[in-house]
Amino acid sequence: MAIILFILLLLSLLFLPGLWVRRVLERYSVPEDRYSGTGAQLARHLLDVNGLNQVKVESTEIGDHYDPTERVVRLTPDKFDGRSLTAITVAAHEVGHAIQDHEAYAPLRFRTWLVRLAGPLQKLGAGVLMVSPFVGAITRLPQLGILMFAAGFLTLATSAVVHLVTLPTEFDASFGRALPLLDRHSILKRADRPHARRLLTAAAMTYVSASLMSLLNIARWWAILRR
Repeated sequence: MAIILFILLLLSLLFLPGLWVRRVLERYSVPEDRYSGTGAQLARHLLDVNGLNQVKVESTEIGDHYDPTERVVRLTPDKFDGRSLTAITVAAHEVGHAIQDHEAYAPLRFRTWLVRLAGPLQKLGAGVLMVSPFVGAITRLPQLGILMFAAGFLTLATSAVVHLVTLPTEFDASFGRALPLLDRHSILKRADRPHARRLLTAAAMTYVSASLMSLLNIARWWAILRR
């Protein structure tokens, strides 16, 4: 029974943050015409008043984000064309990242560098994990297979590091940038401010969920490695 309870608790810790984030975003996506302007229009306005005229605003299908390499705020269609509280708040959050980039915010710069490094490392790690059992079998040197497996495991762990490094950047974008912007320019309806705080928390928490899933993968590979 204790083991079952532990497993249920672990699953709750892993999946509940993601479910909560999704619920909050969906809850404030209605009414769809809560505001007169769209998320894209608000993002453009906030960028311009902060002197970031060169930063573009585009629609995307791969998730709301700011691309520091291309200098683009990208919003999914429901945020780009949407007029809900969710659309407005998420747009402000992504503009917060653009402001971080403009101000050379150190955690964002470090995360950007780490993401560029992590991509090739994760591909290398996945390849090492695939070939390590065969190398060990062909060479009949189990130590070599274990060494390669460990190298692949450590390489894949960079994903967890990226997500953990992202957390302070996300919370700063929400509460150090986006919320002050919304207040300063009187964007929000008065009754919406506490709900906007909840949405901004959800926007930052997306990476908490991702971090937990990365840690689960590390634990899984560690268990395999110890066998």
